Amino acid sequence: MRLLILGRGKTGRLVAEIARERGHSLHVLGHEENQDAAWLTPPSLASFDAIIDFTTPEAAVKNVRAALLAGAKIVVGTTGWYDKLDDMRALAERRGGALLYGANFSFGVQLLLKLAQVLGTEGAGFTFHIDETHHTAKLDAPSGTALELQRALHATPHGRSVTIESHRTADAIGTHRLELTSAEERLIVEHQALSRRTFAYGAVRGAEWLAGQTGCFDFQDVFPEVLA
Repeated sequence: MRLLILGRGKTGRLVAEIARERGHSLHVLGHEENQDAAWLTPPSLASFDAIIDFTTPEAAVKNVRAALLAGAKIVVGTTGWYDKLDDMRALAERRGGALLYGANFSFGVQLLLKLAQVLGTEGAGFTFHIDETHHTAKLDAPSGTALELQRALHATPHGRSVTIESHRTADAIGTHRLELTSAEERLIVEHQALSRRTFAYGAVRGAEWLAGQTGCFDFQDVFPEVLA
């Protein structure tokens, strides 16, 4: 495959590294080369099988819109832009493009989200709390993953009330802890990202899957297919 990678940050560099390891050819663009998505024209995108975006919320919206207008396939690991998701979904359907988005491309986090649904359904008598820690450069708080955990619990028959506490420290990669507490006991389920490679690997696998799709997809819904 030929991949276009948007973003030269820590995760973007790992995406490029993993893509090369998996035998893909690629081109990498930084912000200064693609301001306001100016590089993402139909002729420029014609030779790429998929795009992977790890930029900023503001840049991601412009990048997704430009990619879908060209009928391209784009994986977005950036969070903080989901207020525009309905518009992007409609654009993907109109233009025959494809969008794969996710608050977290770690396969372990996907399992945590599935587990949260079970705990939310079965955890009568418990109060629920989410604690998340990320690096100080992360722009959105709470994190997209924490909000996805909260939504998973809200979607249960009991419609759980769930509090979120966010922390930002210099060297953190990403930790999400779900606590269930009653008067007599406490249950803690925690996911720790030990390397940003987990996010990058999931995004590259997602791009490999997305190359054969059209439409709009949440990584949480399709990750078993991506892994297959």
